[in-house]
Amino acid sequence: MTDHPSTVQAQERATEAAQALISLTRIPEHDVAVVLGSGWVAAAEALGTTVAEIQMTQLPYFTSPVVAGHAGRVRSIDADGVRVLVFFGRTHLYEERGVDAVTHGVRTAAAAGCRTIVLTNGCGGLDPSWQPGTPVLIKDHINLTGTSPLHGAHFVDLTDLYSSRLREICKQVDPTLAEGVYGQFHGPMYETPAEIQMLRTIGGTLVGMSTALEAIVARSLGMEILGISLVTNLAAGMSGEALNHEEVLAAGKAASTSMGELLARVIRELG
Repeated sequence: MTDHPSTVQAQERATEAAQALISLTRIPEHDVAVVLGSGWVAAAEALGTTVAEIQMTQLPYFTSPVVAGHAGRVRSIDADGVRVLVFFGRTHLYEERGVDAVTHGVRTAAAAGCRTIVLTNGCGGLDPSWQPGTPVLIKDHINLTGTSPLHGAHFVDLTDLYSSRLREICKQVDPTLAEGVYGQFHGPMYETPAEIQMLRTIGGTLVGMSTALEAIVARSLGMEILGISLVTNLAAGMSGEALNHEEVLAAGKAASTSMGELLARVIRELG
């Protein structure tokens, strides 16, 4: 099957960005990529020794994140011999830069050698027992964005999209970790209580505006995927309180140390 022209262009751009990454960091290849979502930035400090750090905008076709809590940097970390590529922030679909901009970091990570990717996010929780600051492993997702990050007749099997093997490693590190089904909406508006009820009815237990499209592209590139959500608030209509981004950042900051320790232990297990 011939790749769709848009896919070819996306891959070429990722290869160019990966070559620039190698040149700037002097690291010829990385093993694991980590995308840090809202409020997760401080978690990177626990991952290992920083070897190099650059601004995202130093790499071709990357733009600075527009959302508070996304720092716009790329860091190369040595985690006891595991070469980790950390993206501090991401592009969201609601920024209207297109699906290829949303998934450019994932494609670049794959082009830089990463065979495993950890996708993190701050999200709303539909389970009332998950208080703000609760980490939840993503076992599956529901794509409610109304779009696909793939181009043309590119058929990709999404069975076990979020690796059961990697989730089991996480549970060995922390047996208390819960699992959930993540629903990605387009955003940027928060969901209505009726939309949350719909998501609950079809099996969703986590809700946010990222991750699912990135995971689909990662699978299409042959990467093994671990998804971790940090519940930063109860979803719309559950608490009787208004939702705001400051709440998301505050909950993420409060849990960032424990999240970093969890990620560090898991990444070393991967190595």
